Amino acid sequence: MTGENFAATGQLLGTVVAVQANFYRVQLDQEDGEIREMGEQDPPHLPYPPLLLCTRRTRLKKIGQQVMVGDRVVVEEPDWAGGRGAIAEVLTRQSELDRPAIANVNQILLVFAVADPPLEPYQLSRFLIKAESTGLDVLLCLNKSDLISPQEQQQVSDRLLGWGYEPIFISVKDGINTDQAARYLSNKITVIAGPSGVGKSSLINSLIDSAKLRVGEVSGKLARGRHTTRHIELFELPSGGLLADTPGFNQPDMDCNPEELIHYFPEARKRLAVASCRFSDCLHRDEPECVVRGDWERYEHYLEFLDAAIAHQTQLHQQADPESTMKLKSKSKGKGQSQYEPKLESKKYRRISRKTQLQDLQELYRDEE
Repeated sequence: MTGENFAATGQLLGTVVAVQANFYRVQLDQEDGEIREMGEQDPPHLPYPPLLLCTRRTRLKKIGQQVMVGDRVVVEEPDWAGGRGAIAEVLTRQSELDRPAIANVNQILLVFAVADPPLEPYQLSRFLIKAESTGLDVLLCLNKSDLISPQEQQQVSDRLLGWGYEPIFISVKDGINTDQAARYLSNKITVIAGPSGVGKSSLINSLIDSAKLRVGEVSGKLARGRHTTRHIELFELPSGGLLADTPGFNQPDMDCNPEELIHYFPEARKRLAVASCRFSDCLHRDEPECVVRGDWERYEHYLEFLDAAIAHQTQLHQQADPESTMKLKSKSKGKGQSQYEPKLESKKYRRISRKTQLQDLQELYRDEE
């Protein structure tokens, strides 16, 4: 949008880079020269790229239009002196994630550590499946490669190639291959994710000097990282593009449809590309003439994730059916195992509140009087 267009419409285009309560930080598209043409006075002390703290128009609130990090928006009535504006319109989203809530993402960068904390295949597989379920490109970065030998690194690489991924081995501490990782992020919106303590915030700080994210150490007792990221924010990369840090989480939910799960495994997709199962609704467990069931390494992961996906789907059906007599209850915290138990009749086994007990006593005293 040129300066002439701005003068005619009174609008600016930008990207929402952070959400703070009911305010939205918008990074504008215009160059310095274009912004100077927009008003009679030069915008004082605006950063580059220019940022405005915006509110959402009441009209958008009335129609239920949410504004997400990553949204492309139209901004009206910029107050250059105060660094303020108002979001008048949200442009059509090219993609949308719900967890984390972010729009127009091009790819997901998964960051894991090969040591401290040690690489856990089950946890890595779970993150990969969640990332694959978004339909976005998936990049895998393995940090702290300076803590393992070249032979161990080759073993990890060969194993993950069998999964269908070619990892980038980096060391933020020693600056190994971080420039290679940065090239994959250029001119794209990337979500960075992974368990706590693997060096996500440290990687962002090394790529973007202005980020200055808080970094936590790995807990010695549990060999897990402490959660240091509290909100979603887009940071501009020096080579172009935006990088989103997301709040750390240890076990992504397995909330996909059971029938779709198998397509989130590259090694299974490879088998299905050259053959097909006998049954179109095959879940690849014990069905006859299944082309997926076999000796590939992550097949056991698939079976566990399938049970979790079926349990999640059943839970949704139970919640939708108020007459259901069963409820889902977790058995352990480790891998999300759960089982169904009978529901107790509503209110029949509920403890009587103290307020109700006092009211009953007062009624009893009145009856005796």
